[in-house]
Amino acid sequence: MKPVIALVGRPNVGKSTLFNKLTRTMDALVADFPGLTRDRKYGAGKLGDFSYTVVDTGGLSGEEEGIDVHMAEQTRLAIDEADVVLFLVDGRDGLSTVDEDIAKHLRRSEKKVSLVVNKIDGVGEEQASAEFYALGMGEPLCIAASHNRGLTRMLEALQARYGFDDDEAAAAASREQDGRIRVGIIGRPNVGKSTLINRLTGEARVVAFDQPGTTRDTVEIPFRRGKRDYLLVDTAGVRRRGKIAEVVEKFSVIKTLKAIEESHVCVLMVDATEGVTDQDLSLTGYAMEKGRAIVLAINKWDELEPAQRDHVKVELERRTAFLSFTKTHFISALTGSGVDQLFRSISRAFDSATLDMSTPVLTRMLEHAVSVHQPPMINGRRIRLRYAHQGGSNPPVIVIHGNQVERVPASYKRYLMNFYQKELGLFGTPVRISFSGKENPFENRREKLTPLQKYKKQKEEKRRGPKPGKR
Repeated sequence: MKPVIALVGRPNVGKSTLFNKLTRTMDALVADFPGLTRDRKYGAGKLGDFSYTVVDTGGLSGEEEGIDVHMAEQTRLAIDEADVVLFLVDGRDGLSTVDEDIAKHLRRSEKKVSLVVNKIDGVGEEQASAEFYALGMGEPLCIAASHNRGLTRMLEALQARYGFDDDEAAAAASREQDGRIRVGIIGRPNVGKSTLINRLTGEARVVAFDQPGTTRDTVEIPFRRGKRDYLLVDTAGVRRRGKIAEVVEKFSVIKTLKAIEESHVCVLMVDATEGVTDQDLSLTGYAMEKGRAIVLAINKWDELEPAQRDHVKVELERRTAFLSFTKTHFISALTGSGVDQLFRSISRAFDSATLDMSTPVLTRMLEHAVSVHQPPMINGRRIRLRYAHQGGSNPPVIVIHGNQVERVPASYKRYLMNFYQKELGLFGTPVRISFSGKENPFENRREKLTPLQKYKKQKEEKRRGPKPGKR
């Protein structure tokens, strides 16, 4: 397997910046804000034939309290699963007691550790790295991650030190990128998204804490269930715009919306104790606008009394009538109640969203739909819908050809959408209808003749005489 490289260090030494550079993405949030990263975050990178997996971690401060305890546990789990640990220190700040404590822990872990001195720009390699030799961790690797300085040299040094197998790593990277179903877990803050991720994977892969806004970044977790590979995407909770105060949280919301766009299936989590809110409906509308398959999960169901459950169901049916194509699951992410059924709906929704539809089948369905309910008359002429074919998937797109299709009323378009949704048995995914007007393939292709050719043509027509039936 390709090597796993964990980035470890105290807060604000540049771990997330290095993560973005090594993966050539902007997947990790970066800001001058200690403690921004809280979960293990995975990314793939490659230098030539050398492929690797990078794990970004939260900072170790040595004074863990509250949520910092969970962050430290995530970092320790990343160290345990890593092949190589990059211990990042700040070349501008110099050696600190926290760096010394982290170094002691890494020595006890008996992992392969390379010391990396970051932020050497404006300081110089020798001056920046001098005092870090006291850690007894060998020759430091000096970089300036924000300026891409020294990164190639660092990776080449790692490859030379630890003798990674390039061909095997590249093959593993190729296998891991194929056929994974991206499942975005979305919802407002503190509805239990991270708890559900941990329940599905069977381990504490992300920080789950009784505090809104615990997850600030999107976190991708590879996961296998049965014969299928999934990529579970834990997202930051999205609040109403007026309540978003921190700049960091605004970036988190942007990344959550991006995660929705890139997902195959979105699991919208709703807090049963609060019911369906306007923000839940806004998130659902955004996912539908982007054509994502949707599964609804009402969490914390075990905390309600029977009378409260009946009230929530009535409100749910009233406010989510537009989600009739999917299923609502009443679950408890904390205890695991109802979670197994949730995965069945995720698989069904993905299969529907990526369904391969043949042109003859879609055309026969169109003929049946028109025979049951014909399009309206426009200026005394009937709209003619002739045939249909598939125009895309995830979401399924059906293109219908005919005459006067630009005048098809919105109500009739909704009728066709509902008809195809039912006839195709689509679950969890919206279907889109697109119209294409009749085109004359010979339009603008009339024969262009020179004056001499026109003269010869007229002379030939005169020689042949008038056509039969004409005078």
